Amino acid sequence: MSLEVKDPSTTEKTKRFERQDSLFGDAEKVSNITGHGSKENWTQVLHLAFQSIGVIYGDVGTSPLYVYSSTFPNGIKNNDDLLGVLSLILYTLILIPMIKYVFIVLYADDNGDGGTFALYSLISRYSKIRLIPNQQVEDSMVSNYSMESPSSPLKRAQWLKEKLESSKAAKIGLFTITILGTSMVMGDGTLTPAISVLSAVSGIREKVPSLTETQVVWVSVPILFMLFSVQRFGTDKVGNSFAPIISVWFVLIAGIGVYNIMVYEIGILRAFNPMYILEYFRRNGKEAWVSLGGAILCVTGTEGMYADLGHFNITAIQISFTGVLFPSVALCYMGQAAYLRQFPENVADTFFRSIPAPLFWPTFIIAIFSAIIASQAMLSGAFAILSKALSLGCFPRVRVIHTSKHHEGQVYIPEVNFLMGLASVIITITFRTTTEIGNAYGICVITVFSITTHLTTIVMLLVWKKNIIFILLFYVVFSSIEWIYLSSILSKFIQGGYLPFCFALVLMALMVTWHYVHVMKYWYELDHIVPINKVTALLEKHNVGRIPGMGLLYSELVQGIPPVFLRLVQKIPSVHSVFLFMSIKHLPIPHVAPAERFLFRQVGPREHRMFRCVARYGYGDTLEDSGEFARFLTDRLKVFIEDESVFPKDKPENEDTNSITGVSGGQTRPRQSARSVVHSEEVIEPRMSNHAGNNSTYSLHTIEEEKQLIDAEMARGVVYLMGSTNVIAGPKSSVIKRVVVNYVYAFLRRNLAEGHRVLSIPNDQLLKVGITYEI
Repeated sequence: MSLEVKDPSTTEKTKRFERQDSLFGDAEKVSNITGHGSKENWTQVLHLAFQSIGVIYGDVGTSPLYVYSSTFPNGIKNNDDLLGVLSLILYTLILIPMIKYVFIVLYADDNGDGGTFALYSLISRYSKIRLIPNQQVEDSMVSNYSMESPSSPLKRAQWLKEKLESSKAAKIGLFTITILGTSMVMGDGTLTPAISVLSAVSGIREKVPSLTETQVVWVSVPILFMLFSVQRFGTDKVGNSFAPIISVWFVLIAGIGVYNIMVYEIGILRAFNPMYILEYFRRNGKEAWVSLGGAILCVTGTEGMYADLGHFNITAIQISFTGVLFPSVALCYMGQAAYLRQFPENVADTFFRSIPAPLFWPTFIIAIFSAIIASQAMLSGAFAILSKALSLGCFPRVRVIHTSKHHEGQVYIPEVNFLMGLASVIITITFRTTTEIGNAYGICVITVFSITTHLTTIVMLLVWKKNIIFILLFYVVFSSIEWIYLSSILSKFIQGGYLPFCFALVLMALMVTWHYVHVMKYWYELDHIVPINKVTALLEKHNVGRIPGMGLLYSELVQGIPPVFLRLVQKIPSVHSVFLFMSIKHLPIPHVAPAERFLFRQVGPREHRMFRCVARYGYGDTLEDSGEFARFLTDRLKVFIEDESVFPKDKPENEDTNSITGVSGGQTRPRQSARSVVHSEEVIEPRMSNHAGNNSTYSLHTIEEEKQLIDAEMARGVVYLMGSTNVIAGPKSSVIKRVVVNYVYAFLRRNLAEGHRVLSIPNDQLLKVGITYEI
């Protein structure tokens, strides 16, 4: 908002405001909201640390059930190999989950939220890499953006920003690896229950050797069914229930580990010397390289820890990992290695054979529960990541249920939970053993690790602007480790490794299809917007009447009148007394403060009472129900009308669609600081005299009448209007495009939740307007 103050001594020159384009004025009203978890005290932090034990560490904590058997599928040929593998496991735990994730990557949070899409959205706030051109100047003024000036003194950050923004290939590449990472996390969430539950249940064969492999599988299936059934209760309740169980598990495995070290070989502690890793590779060559695919399973669930960051916070995860997880798991692996030094023939079932006899049944029962809990981390992470993908238009509309009033990141997606549960049961019945599932599992894990490394490196360059030596050290060390592991696990592609790739390809195809049509539909509407003068001319026709009530026409456009409006007026030549062009916009941040939720703009002359409104949400925000949304919208609209009274009445608003960042040729005017606007409003009264023939503003009486009219029309009823858009490929489209748009997208649209259900709009207040777009 800019201010022009003329000489107060001249009666003919009055003080007046001038509005900038791009819904600028209201965007200056920001509050000092901070990120997720910023107000947590130490009591809450410790409580979250305890909860995190039960939610995000079950997967890493139960990996001792199957790591040694997966690493030595053909038995142990040399006892010294155990020292090499144990050293490999210990340093993998130290380097990847502890140093990389807990003390580096967790800080690459998006206002408290983690995961692949959080990294993508964080990058998109500092560089315009999103494929939909709906970025606006005022969005970066929302308090949770926490974005510094783009004019960085570090030239490489500015250079990278320009390269990303100017390269379509870079934008598509970043989007592709992001959805690949998301697909792999989903695959991880499907495979984790299968391998964890099968490993735990198989332990009963130590006491009941007559139990067949098929019977073990059918015992596992009802446990999996129970696991996916409890997800609807939410992370908060599940975490409180599971944390005591998994805590007992960690105490047990640590205690058993210490017992085995003391009884069998205390010298196993020599494995902290990394030279044993080099000797292991020198002694075994290619076989050692192939065995890396089993060793990497010791860090399964690490990406879930990062994805679940929004459920907890950094400090809580750091406390629980370093204080509970790492010591317990490390002692367990050392104890198993000490046992195997004496009984190498038992490597196929190391965990249960190394348990002291009196502790077998308690440990077995806790192992079953822990296997169930192990799946919780990846399921919670998968739900969190998909909710972000959904908000950014990268996933078909599904119902997202927020399961906690205190922690916004805790979500549950029923349809996804059902499909993942079904897939997990099918995999368990089909593969039957943990060996082939482990091969598939490792590929999921290491692919997501590599994607996170690359995206975090971009964050370091673009956002953190760290020293280049630190960035190179981070990238070279971790990408090298991950590529070595990935090369090993790919050697088992035929033995089950193909499974996550098939799963990822299907999911990626679904996400790419949805996002592609979503982007093309947006561009179609942008190219066919209705000029405001045409809207004004329509309303002045005698055959277009104004009917009582408030109408809200939903559109993807953040500016401009969508073509569906003309369709509406042609079919029903009437418009509600108060009419708003509504856009629900999701910013690439977790949360938008309620005071910053709505941006308004007058459309055409004031007497028409037509407004443009953009409702902005972060990907962690919950959409209000229709009644609460309408009330909140009305209150903010009245505030806008009062503020709007200081602008010239005789100068109709004319939205400039080119003010949308990303539209060809678009220019945006430089914005003023919020402080200057506040100061200006202190100097000039909202009410201005009409002397000297100036009719530039409303009187206070007129303002009150307008506000009362808004209330009255709202009381008469709110009608929600939505375009029932049928998208088809244009006549000159390729065969692939026709298949994708006319069949795949149409199938998804028919069988998934409709827009009004996602927005919680009652059917008796909904009016759909049919329209077809050829893209």
